[in-house]
Amino acid sequence: MLKPLPDYPWDQMVPFATRARQHADGIVDLSIGSPVDATPDVVQQALRAATDAHAYPQTVGTPALQQAIIDWYARRRGVTGLEPKNVLPTIGSKELVALMPFMLGLGEGDTIVHPLAAYPTYAIGAAISGAAALASDDPAEWPESTKLIWLNSPGNPDGRVLSVDDLRAAVARARELDAVIVSDECYAELGWDAPWNAEAIPSILDPRVIDGDRRNVVAIYSLSKQSNMAGYRAAFAAGCSGVLARLLTVRKHAGLMLPAPLQAAMIAALGDDEHVSVQKERYRARRAALRPALEAAGFRIDQSEAGLYLWATEGRPAWQSIERMAARGILAGPGPFYGDVYPEHVRFSLTATDERIAAAVARLLV
Repeated sequence: MLKPLPDYPWDQMVPFATRARQHADGIVDLSIGSPVDATPDVVQQALRAATDAHAYPQTVGTPALQQAIIDWYARRRGVTGLEPKNVLPTIGSKELVALMPFMLGLGEGDTIVHPLAAYPTYAIGAAISGAAALASDDPAEWPESTKLIWLNSPGNPDGRVLSVDDLRAAVARARELDAVIVSDECYAELGWDAPWNAEAIPSILDPRVIDGDRRNVVAIYSLSKQSNMAGYRAAFAAGCSGVLARLLTVRKHAGLMLPAPLQAAMIAALGDDEHVSVQKERYRARRAALRPALEAAGFRIDQSEAGLYLWATEGRPAWQSIERMAARGILAGPGPFYGDVYPEHVRFSLTATDERIAAAVARLLV
């Protein structure tokens, strides 16, 4: 008999969303981080131009897409020396996170480590494969049974950024365990305290971290946030050629291939830095408006130095904060969705229009 999976956590938010929608000026949904701004024209135009897609797409990605990913890593993340064998496009990053343990052949008796404050899909991936999940930020705690380690920097939900030293320590422990280590870096372009993210938000593939040895080290990235392409399901992995070869073989057998028009759209997005800067400034302005309003309303903001969220607590159970916000027509994400160690935190997303952010600020300051 198949082991049951947990219920989808966001279903618990239905009554709070109903309450928030009753506000006279409507709901301000700051819960799920789904982009609200338009996909850039350069991406839309590339998609339209590639609609004659009569042949099966390449699972490994077209040579042009592979080169676009390689060039992007060198230009935006300070990662050089990648070859086509070191990159692999995926159908969004969530399916990769959920299926990675299965694709690596992990199962009963294996341990998968993920951050204390964590996107729930890391643990779901362990459950799908039959492995055990362990929430831990301390490499010294990772047991000998560990076969896969997830890092997330900048973190979801807490916006925590791992330093070069943090990443080096994690990689060193992974090598001791002979485990695969994967860094989920999909918010890497959204750092708020330094102008150049390759320095402020290092990749696990940064030369300062791995000293030229990519063995069992992988980074994943998504265009959903930086390019408002969540509906395109456009992401990729980079790093160890051996790990990526295993993933590629499974994906070929399973028919997990990114549609050809979307590969063309990815090339356009990866080659255009201007739209990324424009979108980042939109989020910077929303953050600058929302953060002081939350603090004035009694919240303390923890971490949150990067990414699309403000990780906040007012020192009461998270569900009480969720209820209080819903009464003001504001929907947030409860900390317990992201692990058992944050029962008093809530996550506020910056993915709302300027008008809705302004509405939230007005309600918080009443």
